[in-house]
Amino acid sequence: MNKVKLPEWMQHLVATLGGAGLFAVAFLDSSVLSFPIVTDLLVIEESVQNHARMPYYAAMATLGSLAGCIWLYLIAKKSGEALYRRKSGALAERIRGWVSRNAFLSAFIPALLPPPLPFKAFVLAEGVFQVPLRTFVVALLLGRGLRYFVEGILAVRYGDQAATFLIAHGKVTGFVTVGVVLILYFIARMLGKEKKD
Repeated sequence: MNKVKLPEWMQHLVATLGGAGLFAVAFLDSSVLSFPIVTDLLVIEESVQNHARMPYYAAMATLGSLAGCIWLYLIAKKSGEALYRRKSGALAERIRGWVSRNAFLSAFIPALLPPPLPFKAFVLAEGVFQVPLRTFVVALLLGRGLRYFVEGILAVRYGDQAATFLIAHGKVTGFVTVGVVLILYFIARMLGKEKKD
C-alpha cells in the first residue's frame, strides 16, 4: 500500500505510538483539523501490518474520533448558531431540519460515510440544537466503530486491496450503506406505528 501522505511529524507519531498515534490523528481530524480519509487508511495500514492488533487499532480510531467530536460538540453548544452557520454554509437549514427530526441518525449516518460528506457540520448541529450528549455519544460510537472495524476486518482479509477498494469505491459503498440503514429505519418506524394502532 502507498504510504498515507501525512505531515512528517504525524507519520512519526503514528509510527512511534501505533494505536495512541491513531487516536491522536482521529482526534485532530474530528475536531480542529481535517485529514479526509487519512484515519481510515491508517486503520487499514496498521491492521495489514499486525492482524492481531486490528481490534485495538479500530477501537483507538473510534475513541479518538469520538473525543474530537465531543470537543467540537461542546464548542458548538457554547458558541451557538453563528459557528454552525459559518461552518455549514448553504446546507445549514437542511441539516437543521434533519437533526431536529432525527437526532440519533444525524450523528450515526454521517459517522459511517467517507468524505466528502460534511460530517463536522452534523457534529456542530448536534451541539447547537442541544441533542442530548448521551444520544450523540452512542450514535458516534456505533457509526465510527462500525466503520473502522469493518475497514479493519477487510484489511485483515484482503490486505492492501482494502485501501485500494476504499479509495476507488468508498463513496458508493457509503451511500449503499446509508440506503440500507435508512430503509431499515423506516421499516422499523412503520412497524412501530402499526403496533400502536
